[in-house]
Amino acid sequence: MNDSDTTRPKRADARRNKETLLDAATEVFVTSGVEAPVRDIAAKAGVGTATIYRHFPTRADLIIAVYRHQVEACAEAGPSLLESSRSPHAALGRWIDLFVDFLVTKHGLAAVLQSDDAGFRTLHTYFLDRLVPVCARLLDAAAGAGEIRSDVDAYALMRGVGNLCIGAETDPRYDARRLVELLIAGLRRPH
Repeated sequence: MNDSDTTRPKRADARRNKETLLDAATEVFVTSGVEAPVRDIAAKAGVGTATIYRHFPTRADLIIAVYRHQVEACAEAGPSLLESSRSPHAALGRWIDLFVDFLVTKHGLAAVLQSDDAGFRTLHTYFLDRLVPVCARLLDAAAGAGEIRSDVDAYALMRGVGNLCIGAETDPRYDARRLVELLIAGLRRPH
């Protein structure tokens, strides 16, 4: 057995532990916002606070990691939804639902992202670089199948969905999901 054989399980464990921390932080941020106490995240993950600080020395590091984790989950969902859905339009609709979840559960994140911190400023570019191509692929597949109009721009659609989601978490009378659903239904080609 060489050294790489003995280190591989450790790396996989470390990766799983980090994923567990990010999942726990995501859940806590969704319910309590990005200013939630680290001890709440540690309790949710079943670890001590020192473990969190070992992986993420500052709150900014943790917030950026959670954001990237969620962007990656959303990006990775696109291709698998195309494979598993009954149609490209259904895959697009399910992906947009995940995108809406991503947008409306960012309690306090928008203000943090607009700060002067350079690490936060680069996240928007990262977000666009990862998610616009996924949305474009879903749109192209649905248009190629004749299910939707072919003149829909991925960036414009994502921007429109984002604008519909503004304020959704603060106004219980506002149903952003319903409006997004109508927007996606409106992409259908007239029969």
